[in-house]
Amino acid sequence: MGIQQHKTFCRFCHANCAMIAEVEDGKIISVKGDKDDPEYGGYTCIKGRQMPESHNSPDRLIHSLVRKDGAFEETAMPDALAHVGDRLKEIIAKHGPHSVAFFFGSGGYQNSSAMAASLSLAQAIGTRNYFTSLTLDQPAKIYTVHRYGRWMGGLNTFDEADVTFLVGNNPIVSHFSPSGGVPPFSPSRRIRDRQADGMRLIVADPRECDVGSLADIHLPVKPGEDPALLGGMLNVILNEELYDSNFVAAHVDGVDALKDAVAHLSPEVAAQRAGVDADQLIAAARMFANAERGCVVTGTGPEMAGNGTLTEYLVCALNILCARFRQEGEKVAIPGIFTVQQPHRAQVAPDVAMYGGDAPKSRFRDLGMLGGFEMPCNVLADEILTPGDDQVRVLISIGGNPEIAFPNQMKMRKALDSLDMFVQIDPWMSASAKRADVVLAPTQCLEREDITSLSEWWHTQPYSRYTDAVAQAPGDVIDEYEMMWHLAKHLGLQMTLAGGPLPMDACPTKEVFLDLMVKGCIVPPSQVRRDSKDGAAVVYEDLHPIVQAPDPAQANRFNLAAASMPDELIQYARHAPADDGYDFKLISRRSKTRFNSTGHQLKGLQKKTTTNPAYIHPDDMAQLSIGEGDIIAIASPHDTIHAVAQPSDRVRRGIVSIAHAFGDSDSGKHNVREMGSSTNRLVSDEVDFDPITGQALQSAIPIRIQAA
Repeated sequence: MGIQQHKTFCRFCHANCAMIAEVEDGKIISVKGDKDDPEYGGYTCIKGRQMPESHNSPDRLIHSLVRKDGAFEETAMPDALAHVGDRLKEIIAKHGPHSVAFFFGSGGYQNSSAMAASLSLAQAIGTRNYFTSLTLDQPAKIYTVHRYGRWMGGLNTFDEADVTFLVGNNPIVSHFSPSGGVPPFSPSRRIRDRQADGMRLIVADPRECDVGSLADIHLPVKPGEDPALLGGMLNVILNEELYDSNFVAAHVDGVDALKDAVAHLSPEVAAQRAGVDADQLIAAARMFANAERGCVVTGTGPEMAGNGTLTEYLVCALNILCARFRQEGEKVAIPGIFTVQQPHRAQVAPDVAMYGGDAPKSRFRDLGMLGGFEMPCNVLADEILTPGDDQVRVLISIGGNPEIAFPNQMKMRKALDSLDMFVQIDPWMSASAKRADVVLAPTQCLEREDITSLSEWWHTQPYSRYTDAVAQAPGDVIDEYEMMWHLAKHLGLQMTLAGGPLPMDACPTKEVFLDLMVKGCIVPPSQVRRDSKDGAAVVYEDLHPIVQAPDPAQANRFNLAAASMPDELIQYARHAPADDGYDFKLISRRSKTRFNSTGHQLKGLQKKTTTNPAYIHPDDMAQLSIGEGDIIAIASPHDTIHAVAQPSDRVRRGIVSIAHAFGDSDSGKHNVREMGSSTNRLVSDEVDFDPITGQALQSAIPIRIQAA
């Protein structure tokens, strides 16, 4: 049939960039951006452009593997699933449902059905042990900010912003920003276009990252001292009465308590602790508050740096005091075609308990379930390693790479090796797959149907896509949702989604699954599929929800004095960081050529980099007699890793900046140039963790460095 062109979208990461795939004899031969798409306009990134290699690589797993007598044997998918199902039956019968755990990693989110399917199976089994990558890097954004209130009409969007304030967020590389931040599609162009329209940009980051170089004000805040910077800005805004007094009077409690707390952080005191210029801090506060629209958002770094919950509280306070929300009569900020709809009103939502209370508890560190469905990743290794009732004996990993992703890497390696059964769903022989008892080989994205449910929280118009499979799946691979369904069937369990019970007599089609998964959304996936012309996006402009008038029966208000806030800020301000005896701080960063640990196997990306260099200020390198390209030893209170030194005058002195998610547990000085090192070896899950979310200290890590 020759070469055929198909409209589709990328699923290497959460951006879901619109693509045109060229296919010959069922194989992907090239991809390019779809210039006709109304949101993406032809944009793709270097990672997404590797789709042909990813799908056609000879190193890809296209058959499942079962370990027998210490070695993997290629096994037909039905037999591999039956083996897993039989072992699950035995272990659950002997040790109970909590002996089974699921880990849903960042790769899993790229399949629109995988999370719902795996969570449904976990709930059918009856285990409390469902974990996701969210609690590894940014749980406070979801689980603690609800304490202070949520505006039902949504935040201001980037498209309408007069000012945008990014704290530890570099969307040009990460292709991520929370709602109100920079959409991940062509982020650099979007920022520059908005600046041409008059938008001002503030960036707080210990290094002058890509987005920092575009900033009107760059604040090189010390790692872990974001609360000082934000508290100082709030001091200026409250004392100069730059906040929206009418909105605050109508909707906000706890302002006096916050004002008393930030009194401990005058601009001069705050600037000194944060390591920034006081005049710049004041200028940033005024620039943000004097704008009409625009939000402050954070990336993963501030949450990983030790004060994540406090930082997110202060970010909420800035947005709340300055009333950065959509109001009655305006279009809802993020319409979300595939999102199950809730009321959109110009008022504060009813309180929803996201943790505590009667929520199930872990056996460790008094940590418990978050959001009604997931346990904090902090406790997983101990739940596996520690004998007793409800000890985890089976782990099923979907789209994750726990050996690379979790803090305290060597402890997690020990935990994985101790499991009665470790099932890794993976298209590659990753670090975690090498430790598994069973590796199930899934389809890759262009071989399956999907919807843009993951990326729609950035779409400010009612944008939707349903893509069909555009390439033939090789070997013996199936979709992750099919794996979960077959395991449930083998166990005699009923799977249930938002729309009700899933058919269990025969495996449903992806369309049927997706329709049930998002029952109650604006337009069901099956309708989008029918409305799409040749796989192109469908924009339902006439269905964009409008922010409605407040319900007079509801009198909910923001509360800036909820729970332990702002007392935590007072304690923070009163206690300067103690001298820990370490001269440097290591900060995490993202790599343009990787999505967490995804992409290491691709030769097209390996040509760009095989390691995660340690970026250090040239003056620090000179003082320590370290040359460019030298291998250095990086020691924390917990372990030592090696890295290749690279000079950069964009980082503060006293800082080492390294991308996370490189290197497995066998990496070391001998192969650091070929595979990099894991910064997660330097941290512990048992100390320096958030008492609510379990977030471990994975940035602002105290270290010493020397030539190796």
